[in-house]
Amino acid sequence: MDESRMFQENTSDNYLNSVALICEDDAFQKKGHSKRTLSPEEAEKLARDQALVSDFKKLKLEKDAQKNWDLFYKRNSTNFFKDRHWTTREFEDLKACREFEDQKLTILEAGCGVGNCLFPLLEEDLNIFAYACDFSPRAVEYVKKNALYNIERCKVFQCDLTKDDLLENIPADSVDVATLIFVLSAIHPDKMHLALQNIYKVLKPGKCVLFRDYGLYDHAMLRFKSGSKLGENFYVRQDGTRSYFFTDEFLSRLFMAVGYEQVVNEYVLRETVNRKEGLRVPRVFLQSKFRKPLSEA
Repeated sequence: MDESRMFQENTSDNYLNSVALICEDDAFQKKGHSKRTLSPEEAEKLARDQALVSDFKKLKLEKDAQKNWDLFYKRNSTNFFKDRHWTTREFEDLKACREFEDQKLTILEAGCGVGNCLFPLLEEDLNIFAYACDFSPRAVEYVKKNALYNIERCKVFQCDLTKDDLLENIPADSVDVATLIFVLSAIHPDKMHLALQNIYKVLKPGKCVLFRDYGLYDHAMLRFKSGSKLGENFYVRQDGTRSYFFTDEFLSRLFMAVGYEQVVNEYVLRETVNRKEGLRVPRVFLQSKFRKPLSEA
């Protein structure tokens, strides 16, 4: 699951990603606590597109969620996503959480996909051991077939974060940092707290979850066609995979209700420009950090 995730006919995120690749130097980014302001045309479109998918289809999408992601990886193999070498740049905490130089860190990448974040991290930092899991059995198999896969440096397994106990694969209170990067948005909002509770059990007290995902009014949200809406800020793509678009308030309530403390929770407003095509593409993400308390009340 990734910011470059393909939206097929509904929202061409593949096209959006190509814009970013064409003019990487022309991407302008700022962080803060203010939502993106909609244009009058955008506000009108969202107000007009209020029809919800039928309850029958909603239930079917939930039932088929794993199958739909598995089919996505079957279609795209390991070729769709670019490696996330920006991870250590955006999340300095991956290195800053060490108590001393060369300290061995244990990380959890929840929702690892085919390893586009995992393998760059392991290459950049030789003192990391990683647990990594994904909803899709096919994605996990692709990770294990990667030439860089080494069981001495990582343990990869299939897991539905909303129902499969992470303690079956990871010791309690053993993880120094967990990442949720473009993962939670693919989970039904009613079940998101279950994933956060699951991660909470394996995280060391005082350690953090690093979060990045779609923010409210991201360009991808505005490109959904009528008939794609599942609920408030929740949409379905043509391939059956789903995406939620977060507000900082919703995310804060979600984490804090489970017991986490908020450290950072801010919007990343990014405008990518393709000069050749004369296009300006506004992207909105939430980038946040939530901590498991040192002592529980």
